[in-house]
Amino acid sequence: MSETDYPSDTLQDFTPEPAAPRRVVVLISGNGSNLQALIEAQEHDRLGGEIAAVVSNQPDAYGLKRARDAGIDAVALPHREYESREAFDGALIKVIERHEPDLVILAGFMRILTPRFVQRFLGRMLNIHPSLLPAYQGLHTHARALADGVTEHGCSVHFVTEELDGGPVALQAVVKVDGTDSEDSLKDRVQAREHLILPIAVNWFLEGRLKLTGDTVTMDGTPLPATGMRLSHDDAAEELDEDA
Repeated sequence: MSETDYPSDTLQDFTPEPAAPRRVVVLISGNGSNLQALIEAQEHDRLGGEIAAVVSNQPDAYGLKRARDAGIDAVALPHREYESREAFDGALIKVIERHEPDLVILAGFMRILTPRFVQRFLGRMLNIHPSLLPAYQGLHTHARALADGVTEHGCSVHFVTEELDGGPVALQAVVKVDGTDSEDSLKDRVQAREHLILPIAVNWFLEGRLKLTGDTVTMDGTPLPATGMRLSHDDAAEELDEDA
């Protein structure tokens, strides 16, 4: 019997199932402009996965409407209905894990997280913060930067650890500060950079390029400096079609 007498290899007719898209849960507390940037990246196949759910501790957060309008599961989990921070975080863990995320994103989520919560998602939780960390951790970053007379400000995407706004930085974008800036004008320009870099960092993570290894962020296996990868003011302005 010759080779041609054997039945054809059935593997030649086998079509593998497409890999399920990697899943993201986004936590918000308010307007959800960074969420909108993620939604738009997803719509243009630039996110590297899908937003499985959006969760807010504020039931009237406009970001929940953004999620519903995009056909994304929107969940209100009011923190005031829980007797303690630990009880709320326990409920939040259950809501998040129901959606089996590969990544959790804090996009204007105005809650201090308990160690239990952080450890549950350590290495797969990113936050966007409106300063060039480690400068200006916490709130009122733009007013503090202007009061100090800095010449550069910006935003950072970092991995979340138990230290508030203290986790290793993955990506930053710089904005120049000058004497004409007000708190509102500076906030607007920083926020434009947040919308630029957050989807990029999420895409890198979901593609397996960006990782937290111990206390160090690596990109394609190469350790990054303490400031992560940094987009200059001029490069960011070019991407955003701003006047540099």
